[in-house]
Amino acid sequence: MSAVDAQALLAGHRIIPVYTPGAVDEAVSVARALLAGGIGAIEITLRTDVAMDAVAAVASQVPQMQVGAGTVLDVEQMRRVQQAGAAFAVSPGCSRELLEAAVALRMAYLPGVATGSEVMAALATGHRLLKLFPAQAINALELLAAWRGPFAQARFCPTGGIDATLAREYLRQPNVACLGGSWLTPADAVQAGDWMRIERLAREASALPDR
Repeated sequence: MSAVDAQALLAGHRIIPVYTPGAVDEAVSVARALLAGGIGAIEITLRTDVAMDAVAAVASQVPQMQVGAGTVLDVEQMRRVQQAGAAFAVSPGCSRELLEAAVALRMAYLPGVATGSEVMAALATGHRLLKLFPAQAINALELLAAWRGPFAQARFCPTGGIDATLAREYLRQPNVACLGGSWLTPADAVQAGDWMRIERLAREASALPDR
């Protein structure tokens, strides 16, 4: 049994907003605003009590959106987000248990990596699209350049501290398939229900050049 190809699943989705939900209805509105702005994938982090319900609601009410669950820390969470309808799971790090569970569950999975050893462990279990986290804190642009040779088969989704300006530089890297960022769902806009602002930010992000 081989790992589900997360890169194929997310092909064409260059920007993946990272969003922590405050309420289920809010999550649906955020997803609809992002979709209206041309963003077709979202990572909903499991950092609040409503997060699992938010994943399920967005998956069922915004079916055009590829819904991912982030901050997946153990196998039970991975099972639950799959049952909730998530198309993919994301972790801030990786463990052998999660790497193997994703294969067994047939779940598209972006394990978090910050070292060469973690990249090797992920590749050994068939995962090719990896979350590079926390990107800015670990000088990810230099890591991406250094890893192009030894890990030519890997593709990365840098996440952590990236804004619209930095996104341009990351997207120029040949081993970057997509990137994650929270700048598309700023807290003040979400709290105010300013969905038009979120749609505008999504539209601007959708227009970022590939290279």
